[in-house]
Amino acid sequence: MIDLAAAAAKSVSAWDEPGTLAFLVIFGMGVILFFVFRSMARQLRKVNQAARLEASQAEEADGAVGPTLPDQAVQPGPGAR
Repeated sequence: MIDLAAAAAKSVSAWDEPGTLAFLVIFGMGVILFFVFRSMARQLRKVNQAARLEASQAEEADGAVGPTLPDQAVQPGPGAR
């Protein structure tokens, strides 16, 4: 009876090894992190582009409202009359 229990405990299956399960968990986390970081980079590009657009619009608005020197006259835009 003891011999049967000892034989069952010494299984040669790869799934019984702790290294196999740990490798699969770490590999899965790596795959998930790849997609998370790719998505984060895409979102940061959007935020950066929006911030640049907002800064350029604010700069244009400040330039039109601020005082002008005689040699730096503001030229009307294409839609101005």
